[in-house]
This record gives sequence, structure tokens and C-alpha cells, in this order.
Amino acid sequence: MDLNWQKALEDANLIFQAALRRVDPLAMMGRCLSLEASDLVVRTDCEEARICLDQFEQVLLLGMGKAAARMALGVEKILGGRITRGLVAVKQGCAENLSGVSILECGHPLPDRRSTIAAKRFLALGQDADERTLALVLISGGGSAALCAPRQGLSLAEKMETTKLLISCGATIQEINCVRKHLSAIKGGQLAKALAPATVVSLILSDVIGDDPDAIASGPTVADPTTFNDCIEIIRRYGLEDQIPRNILHYLRSGASGKQPETPKPGDRIFTRTKNFLIGTNRQALFAGKARAQQLGYAALVLTSRLTGEAKEAALMILGIGKDIASWGFPLQRPACVLLGGETTVTLRGTGKGGRNQEMALAFLAALQRSPKDAEGLLFFSASTDGTDGPTDAAGAFASSSLLARAQLAGLNPEDFLRNNDSYHFLDACAGLVRTGPTKTNVCDIQILLAP
Repeated sequence: MDLNWQKALEDANLIFQAALRRVDPLAMMGRCLSLEASDLVVRTDCEEARICLDQFEQVLLLGMGKAAARMALGVEKILGGRITRGLVAVKQGCAENLSGVSILECGHPLPDRRSTIAAKRFLALGQDADERTLALVLISGGGSAALCAPRQGLSLAEKMETTKLLISCGATIQEINCVRKHLSAIKGGQLAKALAPATVVSLILSDVIGDDPDAIASGPTVADPTTFNDCIEIIRRYGLEDQIPRNILHYLRSGASGKQPETPKPGDRIFTRTKNFLIGTNRQALFAGKARAQQLGYAALVLTSRLTGEAKEAALMILGIGKDIASWGFPLQRPACVLLGGETTVTLRGTGKGGRNQEMALAFLAALQRSPKDAEGLLFFSASTDGTDGPTDAAGAFASSSLLARAQLAGLNPEDFLRNNDSYHFLDACAGLVRTGPTKTNVCDIQILLAP
């Protein structure tokens, strides 16, 4: 392996690991939560709140999503025996050893039977909550799949098929969650409704562009500004009217005509005692990565935390930036590091295997093959902060001229694999995958472009 390429890849891994450490849920709990006498103090980058624990007879700890178990571990270290009962629903493989909180491992990215059991247990805990109850709710990406409570008349299989269609057509997470909320009895503020009149304090780790709390894990404790009409428009926008299960489509149309109850909206009195705190974001991870890149001697720039659109189109833009750096020293002089974050989409047209980060790396290689000029020495690294990219065991992948040369020697053409959305098998064959295992955090994806 080319030594310069090896050094650049090592640097990209160090930068990525620094970004992950900044949004480690256990460390974040230590930064944002403290117990001062009988007050639980919540501090974020922009606000602070004090909750007197003496006014409550019971403290419930509820959590959902990929990071929820590690978040709960942090809360246990601070509150210890003050927690009366607890229940956390996580993606398979994301559990922690908790002392007083039960853990349920559930399906992801599609819910399963365990997800419905978890949702029923969450809603049952809400039945015992009253004015003397404090509910601490830990929310992270993956919570939508971890808790699945189909509305009356809908089945789990129908919800799973609908979610699968929305994911494969390239819908954004906001659009997917809009539909999920209106098919659920627990999402879109309905967990807060079930817990009322308890005091609800939610600590949220964001995995959505723009950090909108109502979209993260489908906003179980957040007022929902979306409507049944929005759901119908999303299905129409992606041409899914003839593919969505007929019962689901009928239910959404029934809701749009006012025959089904809407999700709780902003201003609803059930949110009077509910407070939502955003404690971890993609932006925080990116700036931690930038600081590490500077320590390694790179001129570093965080370009955006809102990268969206088709993964293969984003790859072309990023390659263009790399060529500008190589040719003109713009926007940075070498050695340079450009960081981006967000969540792209992949519109499936083939039958291959992969994820959005792998597709981006493969598209980067395909573009390099078409136009190698001014790209020598560039390294592109793209990975999901949760450690899983699509339905694979990889967090993402990397790309460079050296990797392309290795693939060409093996007779692999990136264009052929890209047409079939088969990034995983291409990158696995030429050792271009990034495997981290479950990171137990989740703040979207991170892209790193290095020009050593």
C-alpha cells in the first residue's frame, strides 16, 4: 500500500474517532447533567434548567434509540437510587449493563415484534404517571424503529412495508417520520400525552438535518406540526400510491378527511409540563473533528452539517472541492481537511447491497476514473456515526486514486457496481470499507476530505 495513502487513511480515522468521542452519550450525560443537593441540573450549550427532585414521588427513566442505553448509563451514574423504574429500547447490539433499568433490544431500521412489545410497555408505564412523577426520556436516532405501536386497525407488517418503501424511494428522514407519526400511537408527541400530567424532561441526541426535535425518533415527546395531508403529499411526491398497502393509504386518507385523530399539535396543554433539551448534534462532532485535524497539521474547514440529496451527486461536489484544493489552494492550502456532515439518500434502482456512505465513496471512485486529473493524493472518507451504513456491517467507506488502481487491477469497474447500487461488494473486494462496530451514538454521517 502507498505509504502516503496509508498515512492519510490513518489521519482520517483519527479525525473520525475524535468526532465520535465528542458525541459519546456517556460523556455527554456528564457534561449536561449534574445533581446539586436535591436539584437535577440540565445544562446545554444554550440553556439551563433546575428540577427539584424532592417534589416527586417517583422518577421514571425511559429511553429509545441507538444511543439510549449509553445515555441511561450516564444518568444512572448521576441519579443512582433516585430512579424508581426504567425501561430502554435499543437497536440490537447497542445494550449496556444497567443496574436498575430494563433493556429491550429491538429491530432496526425496520421495527419488529420486539418493537411493539417495547411500545406497549412504555405506554403502560404512562398509565401510572401522575403530577408527582418525573419522567426522564432519553431520545436518539433509531427510536422510531425501537418503539412501534400501530394505530388501531393497522398491522406491524403494513407499517414495515410502508417504511421500507419510503426508505428505498429516497425520502428524507423528516418525510419518513411524518408518515410514521401518523400511523403510530406513541410517536409525534403521543408518548408525552400518555405520560401527562407527569413532568417530562427529554434529553435528545439529534440524527436529523437541522436538529428539529419533532423529527428525531419521530418526536415522541414533541408537538407535531405535520398533518395527515402532509403524509398524502409525501406518498404522492414519490409516486407510491399504488405500492403503499391499501389499508395504510385508506387510513391516511381517512385521517386527512378528519375521521382519525391527529397527533398533538403545538400549543396543546398536554405539553405544559414537558421540556425538551437538545444535547448532542452533528455540528458538535464536526468541530471536534476539525480540532483533531488541526492537531495533525491540516488546515481545516467545516463546510456544512446539512449535506443532503443523492449520495452520488454529493460525491461529485466533494471531489470538485478536492480538485480545487489540489489545483488552486482553494478554499484551503495543502495539507487540507474539509469536513461535512448530514444525511444523503440513495434512490434504489439496482439489486445490490450498500448504504449511503458506501454509495458516496463508490461514486467518488467512479468520478475519479472518468476524470483523474488533479485528484492524485486526495482521500475521501464517509461514515455513519452509529457504526452502521444501510443493511451492512460497515460504517462507511473511503476512496482514493490508490484504491481505484487496486480495483482496476482486480478487474472491478465502479460504474458497473454503481448502476446496481452494489457499493458494498465492490468496496469489500478492494478493502475500502470502514468497519467500527456499533458506536452507541448517532448524529448522522460525517464526510472527511483530505488533501495531504
